[in-house]
Amino acid sequence: MQHAETSSGGLLDKFCSFKVGPVPLPLYICFAIIIFAASYYGKLPKDMIGGFAVMLVMGILLGDMGLRIPILKDIGGPAILSIFIPSVLVYYSLLDGPAKEAIIHFTAGKNGGANFLYFYIACLVTGSILGMLRQVLIQGFLRMFIPLILGTVASCLVGTAVGTMLGHGLFETFFYIVVPIISGGVGEGILPLSAGYAEIQGTDPGRFIAMVAPAAMLGNVTAIICAGILKRYALKNPHQTGNGKLVRVGDDNLNLTKEEEPIDVTILGMGLLTACCFYLFGMLVNLVIPIPAPIIMILSAAIAKATGIMPKIAEKAAYQFYLFVSKNLTWALLVGVGVCYTPWKDVVAVIQPSYIITVVTTVLAMVGTGFFSAKFLNMYPVEAALVTGCHSGLGGTGDVAILSAAGRMELMPFAQISTRIGGAAVVVMAVILMRMFYAG
Repeated sequence: MQHAETSSGGLLDKFCSFKVGPVPLPLYICFAIIIFAASYYGKLPKDMIGGFAVMLVMGILLGDMGLRIPILKDIGGPAILSIFIPSVLVYYSLLDGPAKEAIIHFTAGKNGGANFLYFYIACLVTGSILGMLRQVLIQGFLRMFIPLILGTVASCLVGTAVGTMLGHGLFETFFYIVVPIISGGVGEGILPLSAGYAEIQGTDPGRFIAMVAPAAMLGNVTAIICAGILKRYALKNPHQTGNGKLVRVGDDNLNLTKEEEPIDVTILGMGLLTACCFYLFGMLVNLVIPIPAPIIMILSAAIAKATGIMPKIAEKAAYQFYLFVSKNLTWALLVGVGVCYTPWKDVVAVIQPSYIITVVTTVLAMVGTGFFSAKFLNMYPVEAALVTGCHSGLGGTGDVAILSAAGRMELMPFAQISTRIGGAAVVVMAVILMRMFYAG
């Protein structure tokens, strides 16, 4: 009898000590029940509270599962599960009603919503730039364009050649498969690309959106898996990675940032304010200079860091707030990405061998070029491959997913440049080429 009580007590202790992410299991179950009940009875608000509640409870669970499942954990499991499980749930109407509405309203900023995605990117970009060493920042921005250009050329050549050999045709492969993958996401890439194609061919842009979006989504999945593999490779080959540092600066023991500093909670509000103001500055400059606000935000933060005009306390505050956001809110954001930007029907529609092979080889050409060109540019191969690989992602959402799968969110500023400037250049190039070669 005493043995049975001891055994029962041991099981109870194990149950109470087990954690889902950082949350003890009994408390997690309690939180999940409260959120489900609020949604079921129509008491879940479509604002920050409702959005955070649903996305955090799902993101913590899915991220934790992704870290535990064998094989999957080595190829970006947390990011893959956090994006695609919610996408599947929405597709089968298992995630619907107030919960879905709260996520969409909070993540995408639709109908006056919060636009959590851009808030997250602003915090990561500003904090990671201001937390860098000046020499790493300057050398990184100057050197990253070489592997980016080489990777773009390689992916166009390899992807088009493979797709043509597999029967998709030269024109179709290049314009409808390869270009969408490296066009810079949905808002900055797929939409203007489709509008350009539609104008040239005199038809509805919606037709092209449905045609090119699946390639971009599958390319993003491939890039996430590549990031997970690179993370695993880096653990076995530490000399090939800077652990988030892009450029070798002579002293390999030199830290990119000072993450070991204890968090000072009294300055986190200043860090939040700093991130918001850099983004708003980008919005203001965009009124007179036709450059996307996120790019202006990146450049202005980089200039502020390079010139040393920001007070050290503001740099420290922005960096420490970035640490808080990246370590606590990433999986929650990816749940929003899955619900808002990853329609499962579009992913399923392209599951045919020749299409998948074309997409995968396109992304591998991009990532591989970054990896192998790094040694000639005094860059770390793993980080260079990740930055160029982000050119295959779905804009800012793709950058988050790819870098989180690799555990190197410090590369966000370089990833944003790769995605946005690289994507914009590809869109312009593709529209010009289609106008030249489209026969009608």
